[in-house]
Amino acid sequence: MPIHREGWPFIALFAAVNLLAFLFSAWLGVILLPLTAWCIAFFRDPERNVPDAPGLIICPADGLLLPVIEAVPPLELGLGEMPRPRLSVFMNVFNVHVNRSPVSGTVIVKSYRPGKFFNASFDKASEHNERMSLRLRPEGGDGTRDLAVVQIAGLVARRIVCDLAQGQGVQRGARFGIIRFGSRVDVYLPPGATIAAEAGQKVRAGETILARFEG
Repeated sequence: MPIHREGWPFIALFAAVNLLAFLFSAWLGVILLPLTAWCIAFFRDPERNVPDAPGLIICPADGLLLPVIEAVPPLELGLGEMPRPRLSVFMNVFNVHVNRSPVSGTVIVKSYRPGKFFNASFDKASEHNERMSLRLRPEGGDGTRDLAVVQIAGLVARRIVCDLAQGQGVQRGARFGIIRFGSRVDVYLPPGATIAAEAGQKVRAGETILARFEG
């Protein structure tokens, strides 16, 4: 099973504690073994079959798609104050937490903002929680199809990792970061995009089609 590089220090720590527990008591080691297995599973990084049809916006995270609402993107991205459709994916502690780019294009703006740590399934998490925001411009775009991808820390999550830099190019379905442990990712669609997923749907990063560009 492929493991994300962010996971190795935690896996080593869990394994060391588990080994010490076995040395102290076999029963204690057995009791802690599921926690070590969970830690390994949390940082799994499976390959995905990325759709290659043109005009698609792909899901950036595994989890549950929350109700779609109209909301203003983070102001630091410079996308204006008009509400856009916001698709939010809630990741629980059993989901794959590696994030993938929804489109091929360029990072126009990257902005980190500290904040609170409300439960990531709450709507207020998008506004008040710690977040890393990206403004992505699809290949060949002139700015009218720019979209926002926002990594949001949750109740337990205390670490957002984003490997992208402002001005960097990215490919649809490519890994760009991870959030630990339990969180959400918001996608603010550009005007005219057609939503293809439904609230309550279980989605997969790099595979599930969230929306399509107009035309």
